[in-house]
Amino acid sequence: MVRFPRYLAVVFLILMLATDAVADLPIPDRRKPQFQKESGYYIFPTPYSLPGIGDGLAVIGLGMNLGGTYTDLFGFGLTGDMLGLGLGIIDVHLVPERLILDINVERFNKATVTSFSERGMNTAEHDYTLLKFDNFQFIGGRLTNTYFDRKFEVYGGGYLINSKLGAILDPEGNTILDVQDPQPWREQVYVLGTRFDLTDDYADPRRGLRLDAGRWWSPPKDQSDPDFYHMEYNATAYIPMGRISTWVFNYFRADAHVLRQGEINRDTISVEQGLNCNDLAVDTQEWQDCWAVVDSIVAANTYGTAGSFGGTSRLRSYPNDRYKGAHAVFYGTEFRFNLTEEARPFDIFIAKDIRTVLQLAFFYELGSVEDERKRLGDIYRASYGAGFRMVTASGVVFRADVAAGKEGFETTIIFGYPWEPL
Repeated sequence: MVRFPRYLAVVFLILMLATDAVADLPIPDRRKPQFQKESGYYIFPTPYSLPGIGDGLAVIGLGMNLGGTYTDLFGFGLTGDMLGLGLGIIDVHLVPERLILDINVERFNKATVTSFSERGMNTAEHDYTLLKFDNFQFIGGRLTNTYFDRKFEVYGGGYLINSKLGAILDPEGNTILDVQDPQPWREQVYVLGTRFDLTDDYADPRRGLRLDAGRWWSPPKDQSDPDFYHMEYNATAYIPMGRISTWVFNYFRADAHVLRQGEINRDTISVEQGLNCNDLAVDTQEWQDCWAVVDSIVAANTYGTAGSFGGTSRLRSYPNDRYKGAHAVFYGTEFRFNLTEEARPFDIFIAKDIRTVLQLAFFYELGSVEDERKRLGDIYRASYGAGFRMVTASGVVFRADVAAGKEGFETTIIFGYPWEPL
C-alpha cells in the first residue's frame, strides 16, 4: 500500500502558507503575461530509423492556442516498418488561468526498449539487448492547479501502459529469443508534485530559482511486482549574464523507497516472462543475454527504480535509458547566449508563428545512477556540447543539441528546454 497521506498533508500546509511565503521572498517580476494566446502551427514530415524497429516516415503536427484559447493540440503518425499514432491536447483551462488539464494518447504496433546487462554505471557501450514489445499503448493525463501568476503549482497525473514482450534482439536487431506465450504487460503510474517558480518567466526564465518535488508510484498488480515509490527533487537556478543571456545551474536527485520486494527467484521470473532461459544451450551468448534480462528484472524487484539518465534531457551524449537504477544524482550547467529577442512573425506554409528569441547554448553535465545508495557517486559519467534554440510567442521552444561523451556523440531535436520535469 502506498503511504501518501503524509505527503498530501505537507502539500496542503505549503498551499496554506504559500501566500505569505511568496509575498516575502525577493522574487523577480515577470517579464510578460504568463498565459499567451498568440496562435501558431507546425507540420513536420521527417524520416526515422530506429534500432530493432526499422525505417519509415513520420509526420508531426502542432497547433498552439487554438481558436483564441490557451489550448494546444499535437499529433503524429508513423508509416513504414513501425506503425503508430499519437494525439495530445494540452493547456485545457478547466478554470481559466487556474486549473489546467493535459491528455496524451499513443499507440504503436511495436516498440523497443534498450536493456543493458546490468543496472548502474558499470556496463560497456555495446553490452545490451533490445526488448521488442508488441501492441504498445499509452494514455496519460495531468491536472495542474496554479497560483500567483504561475509562481506556485500543485499537480497530479496518472498514466496507463499496455503491451506484450515479444522478443529479445541483439544490438543489430537480430532475434535472440522469441517470447513464448507472452503475458500482457500492464502498468499504472501516478505522480503528485509541487513546483515553486520564482523566476522572471515560466516558459523562458532568465533569472531566479525553480524548485520541483514529486512522488511517483505504481501499484503492484500481484505479489510478483515490488511495492515501492520514488521521490524526485529538481532545483534550477537562473543567473542573468548581461542584459538578455543566462547561466543556468541544475541539481536533480531521485531515490526509490521499497515497501515490499517483488519476485526475486530467477527461474520463476524466467518462466513468468515467457523467456524460458533454461531451454537455451548453456554458456552461449543467447543464454547469457536471456539471463541478463532476467537479472535486470530481479534488480528492479529488489531495489525499485527511480529513473534513468541518457536521452534528450540529462546526459545527452548517451542514448535513452543508458543508465538506470534505484538512486540517481545529477549536476548540470548551461550558458544560454541569446542572439536576438526581437519579435519576428513568419508564415512558410508548414509553419506559422512569431519568433521571439534565437539562442546558442553550451552545456556540461555529470550524472551517477546506482541501485545501492552507498555506491551512488562512486562513478560519474559526463556529457558536454552545444545547441541552438528558437523560442516563439506561442510558447514553443525548439531545441537542437549535439552532445559528446565517453561513448561518442548524440544529436537531439526536440521541443522544450532540458532538465524540466514531466
